[in-house]
Amino acid sequence: MPSSEPAAGILALWSAPRCRSTAFFRMMIERGDFTNVHEPFAYLTEFGFSEVDGVRATNEREVIDALRRLAGHGPVFFKNTMDERYPGVLADTDFLARDARHVFLIRHPRETIASYHALDPGVKQHQIGFETEYELFEAVRRHTDEQPLVIDADDLMADPEGIIRVFCDRVGIDFRPEALAWRPESRSEWLPSQEWHLDVDVSSGFHAPEKDDYVDVEAHPVLSGYLAHHLPYYSELRARRVRL
Repeated sequence: MPSSEPAAGILALWSAPRCRSTAFFRMMIERGDFTNVHEPFAYLTEFGFSEVDGVRATNEREVIDALRRLAGHGPVFFKNTMDERYPGVLADTDFLARDARHVFLIRHPRETIASYHALDPGVKQHQIGFETEYELFEAVRRHTDEQPLVIDADDLMADPEGIIRVFCDRVGIDFRPEALAWRPESRSEWLPSQEWHLDVDVSSGFHAPEKDDYVDVEAHPVLSGYLAHHLPYYSELRARRVRL
């Protein structure tokens, strides 16, 4: 049963891992008009609980209800990576279609696999996330009868102002150009998973750091299989990405 708590508005960013989602989150913090929640479902699977506005949630239903309660006091933005599948989210049609607006962030899986592997050489195939992201995209599309907004991280890095203008227009919020730049700092919002966000800690905007020591995914005996598995899901999402 859906929660009886009112929802003033929830804006969700769903992203495969290593797709610049923390930089996007940092931009939303800089706006100053949303209560921002970092990785509420991912923290649940990683640590066994998640805190939303001081409320300790131990399952997906409790996370969703906490987000709804928080949204009853003003607009809420959360971002979450798709390392895992979230059956509780998929099952909540009100959350998919009415209580939240859903945006999807992607990046070529060759790049995400290499970046993930650099931080966790034991990464599993499902954790790359495009299969689960596409499943959620399709669930939102079915229940809303509309195509959700898809943003490619390469497009975002190439033209932050243009892409964020379109994002703001599509989700119905004002464009704030000053939010495209911020002070480099480590944020408490991502402290539990800080090692995954070090690039954003030292960033001041949507600038892709130069990396030249990543594994060659296509030549790797295991990671090349990950790429082959996730590439079709990425391609389906990319075909629907916003184009300027």
